[in-house]
Amino acid sequence: MVLNDKAAGVLKRNNVQVTGNGERTIIFAHGFGCDQNMWRWVAPAFRATHKVVLFDHVGAGQSDVTAYNRTKYATLQGYASDLLEICQALDLRDAVFVGHSVSAMIGTLAALREPSRFAALVMVGPSPCYINDDDYYGGFSRTDLEGLMEYLDSNYLGWSSTMAPVIMGNPDRPELGEELTNSFCKADPEIAKQFARATFFSDNRADLSKVKAKTLILQCSQDAIAPLEVGTYVHQQIAGSTMVVLEATGHCPNLSAPEETTDAIRNFLTAERLV
Repeated sequence: MVLNDKAAGVLKRNNVQVTGNGERTIIFAHGFGCDQNMWRWVAPAFRATHKVVLFDHVGAGQSDVTAYNRTKYATLQGYASDLLEICQALDLRDAVFVGHSVSAMIGTLAALREPSRFAALVMVGPSPCYINDDDYYGGFSRTDLEGLMEYLDSNYLGWSSTMAPVIMGNPDRPELGEELTNSFCKADPEIAKQFARATFFSDNRADLSKVKAKTLILQCSQDAIAPLEVGTYVHQQIAGSTMVVLEATGHCPNLSAPEETTDAIRNFLTAERLV
């Protein structure tokens, strides 16, 4: 593919990596505090059947940090715009989007804006709203999250070392929590703080019923960040969606249970004829 300067700039900005041989494209997007390396045990399994696209959100991994704009990235729509620009640069249609954690909602926003780009959404540990609200259980009170943000503002490294093991779960495998801690600590603290606010204070519940793409929700059996009630809510709101409760625990099955995660995605793609 011959890229014009604008397209080449988009791919460089988000450190886009393209591999694989399939006709259909599968895009993997990482969650808060992570980068595309978090998909290293899952994405390669799809190279034989799909063109595989990996990228870093601006401010993460090997992205162009100079492209960060506080106004643009104050909401998840800014990240959705980047995703759509990547799709435009690669001329993608009917792609499969796999989004971990907050990227599940970023993919949802992008699919609502340009539905022809996405044939399917795979949401790994999604949450449309983290704050409890009347009969909706998001897992946190607003006071809880405000306290976490105050801690993050005052001591980002301390927050990272405390929260990463909680997010990862699997205390019997401390190396997983250590990897996530190290990933958090590599991020620019100011960018991470704003991304955290955009993530934890967003409310995308009203967007779910508008989703028309085929959708798979992958829910871990125990998840401190996106509990079962949240995954069930997402499933109920998206008509025709499929929900799989993994045996995996924690919020990052792409690291803690990559084979189970891979199998669940592949089974969904096969059943929906997206291979």
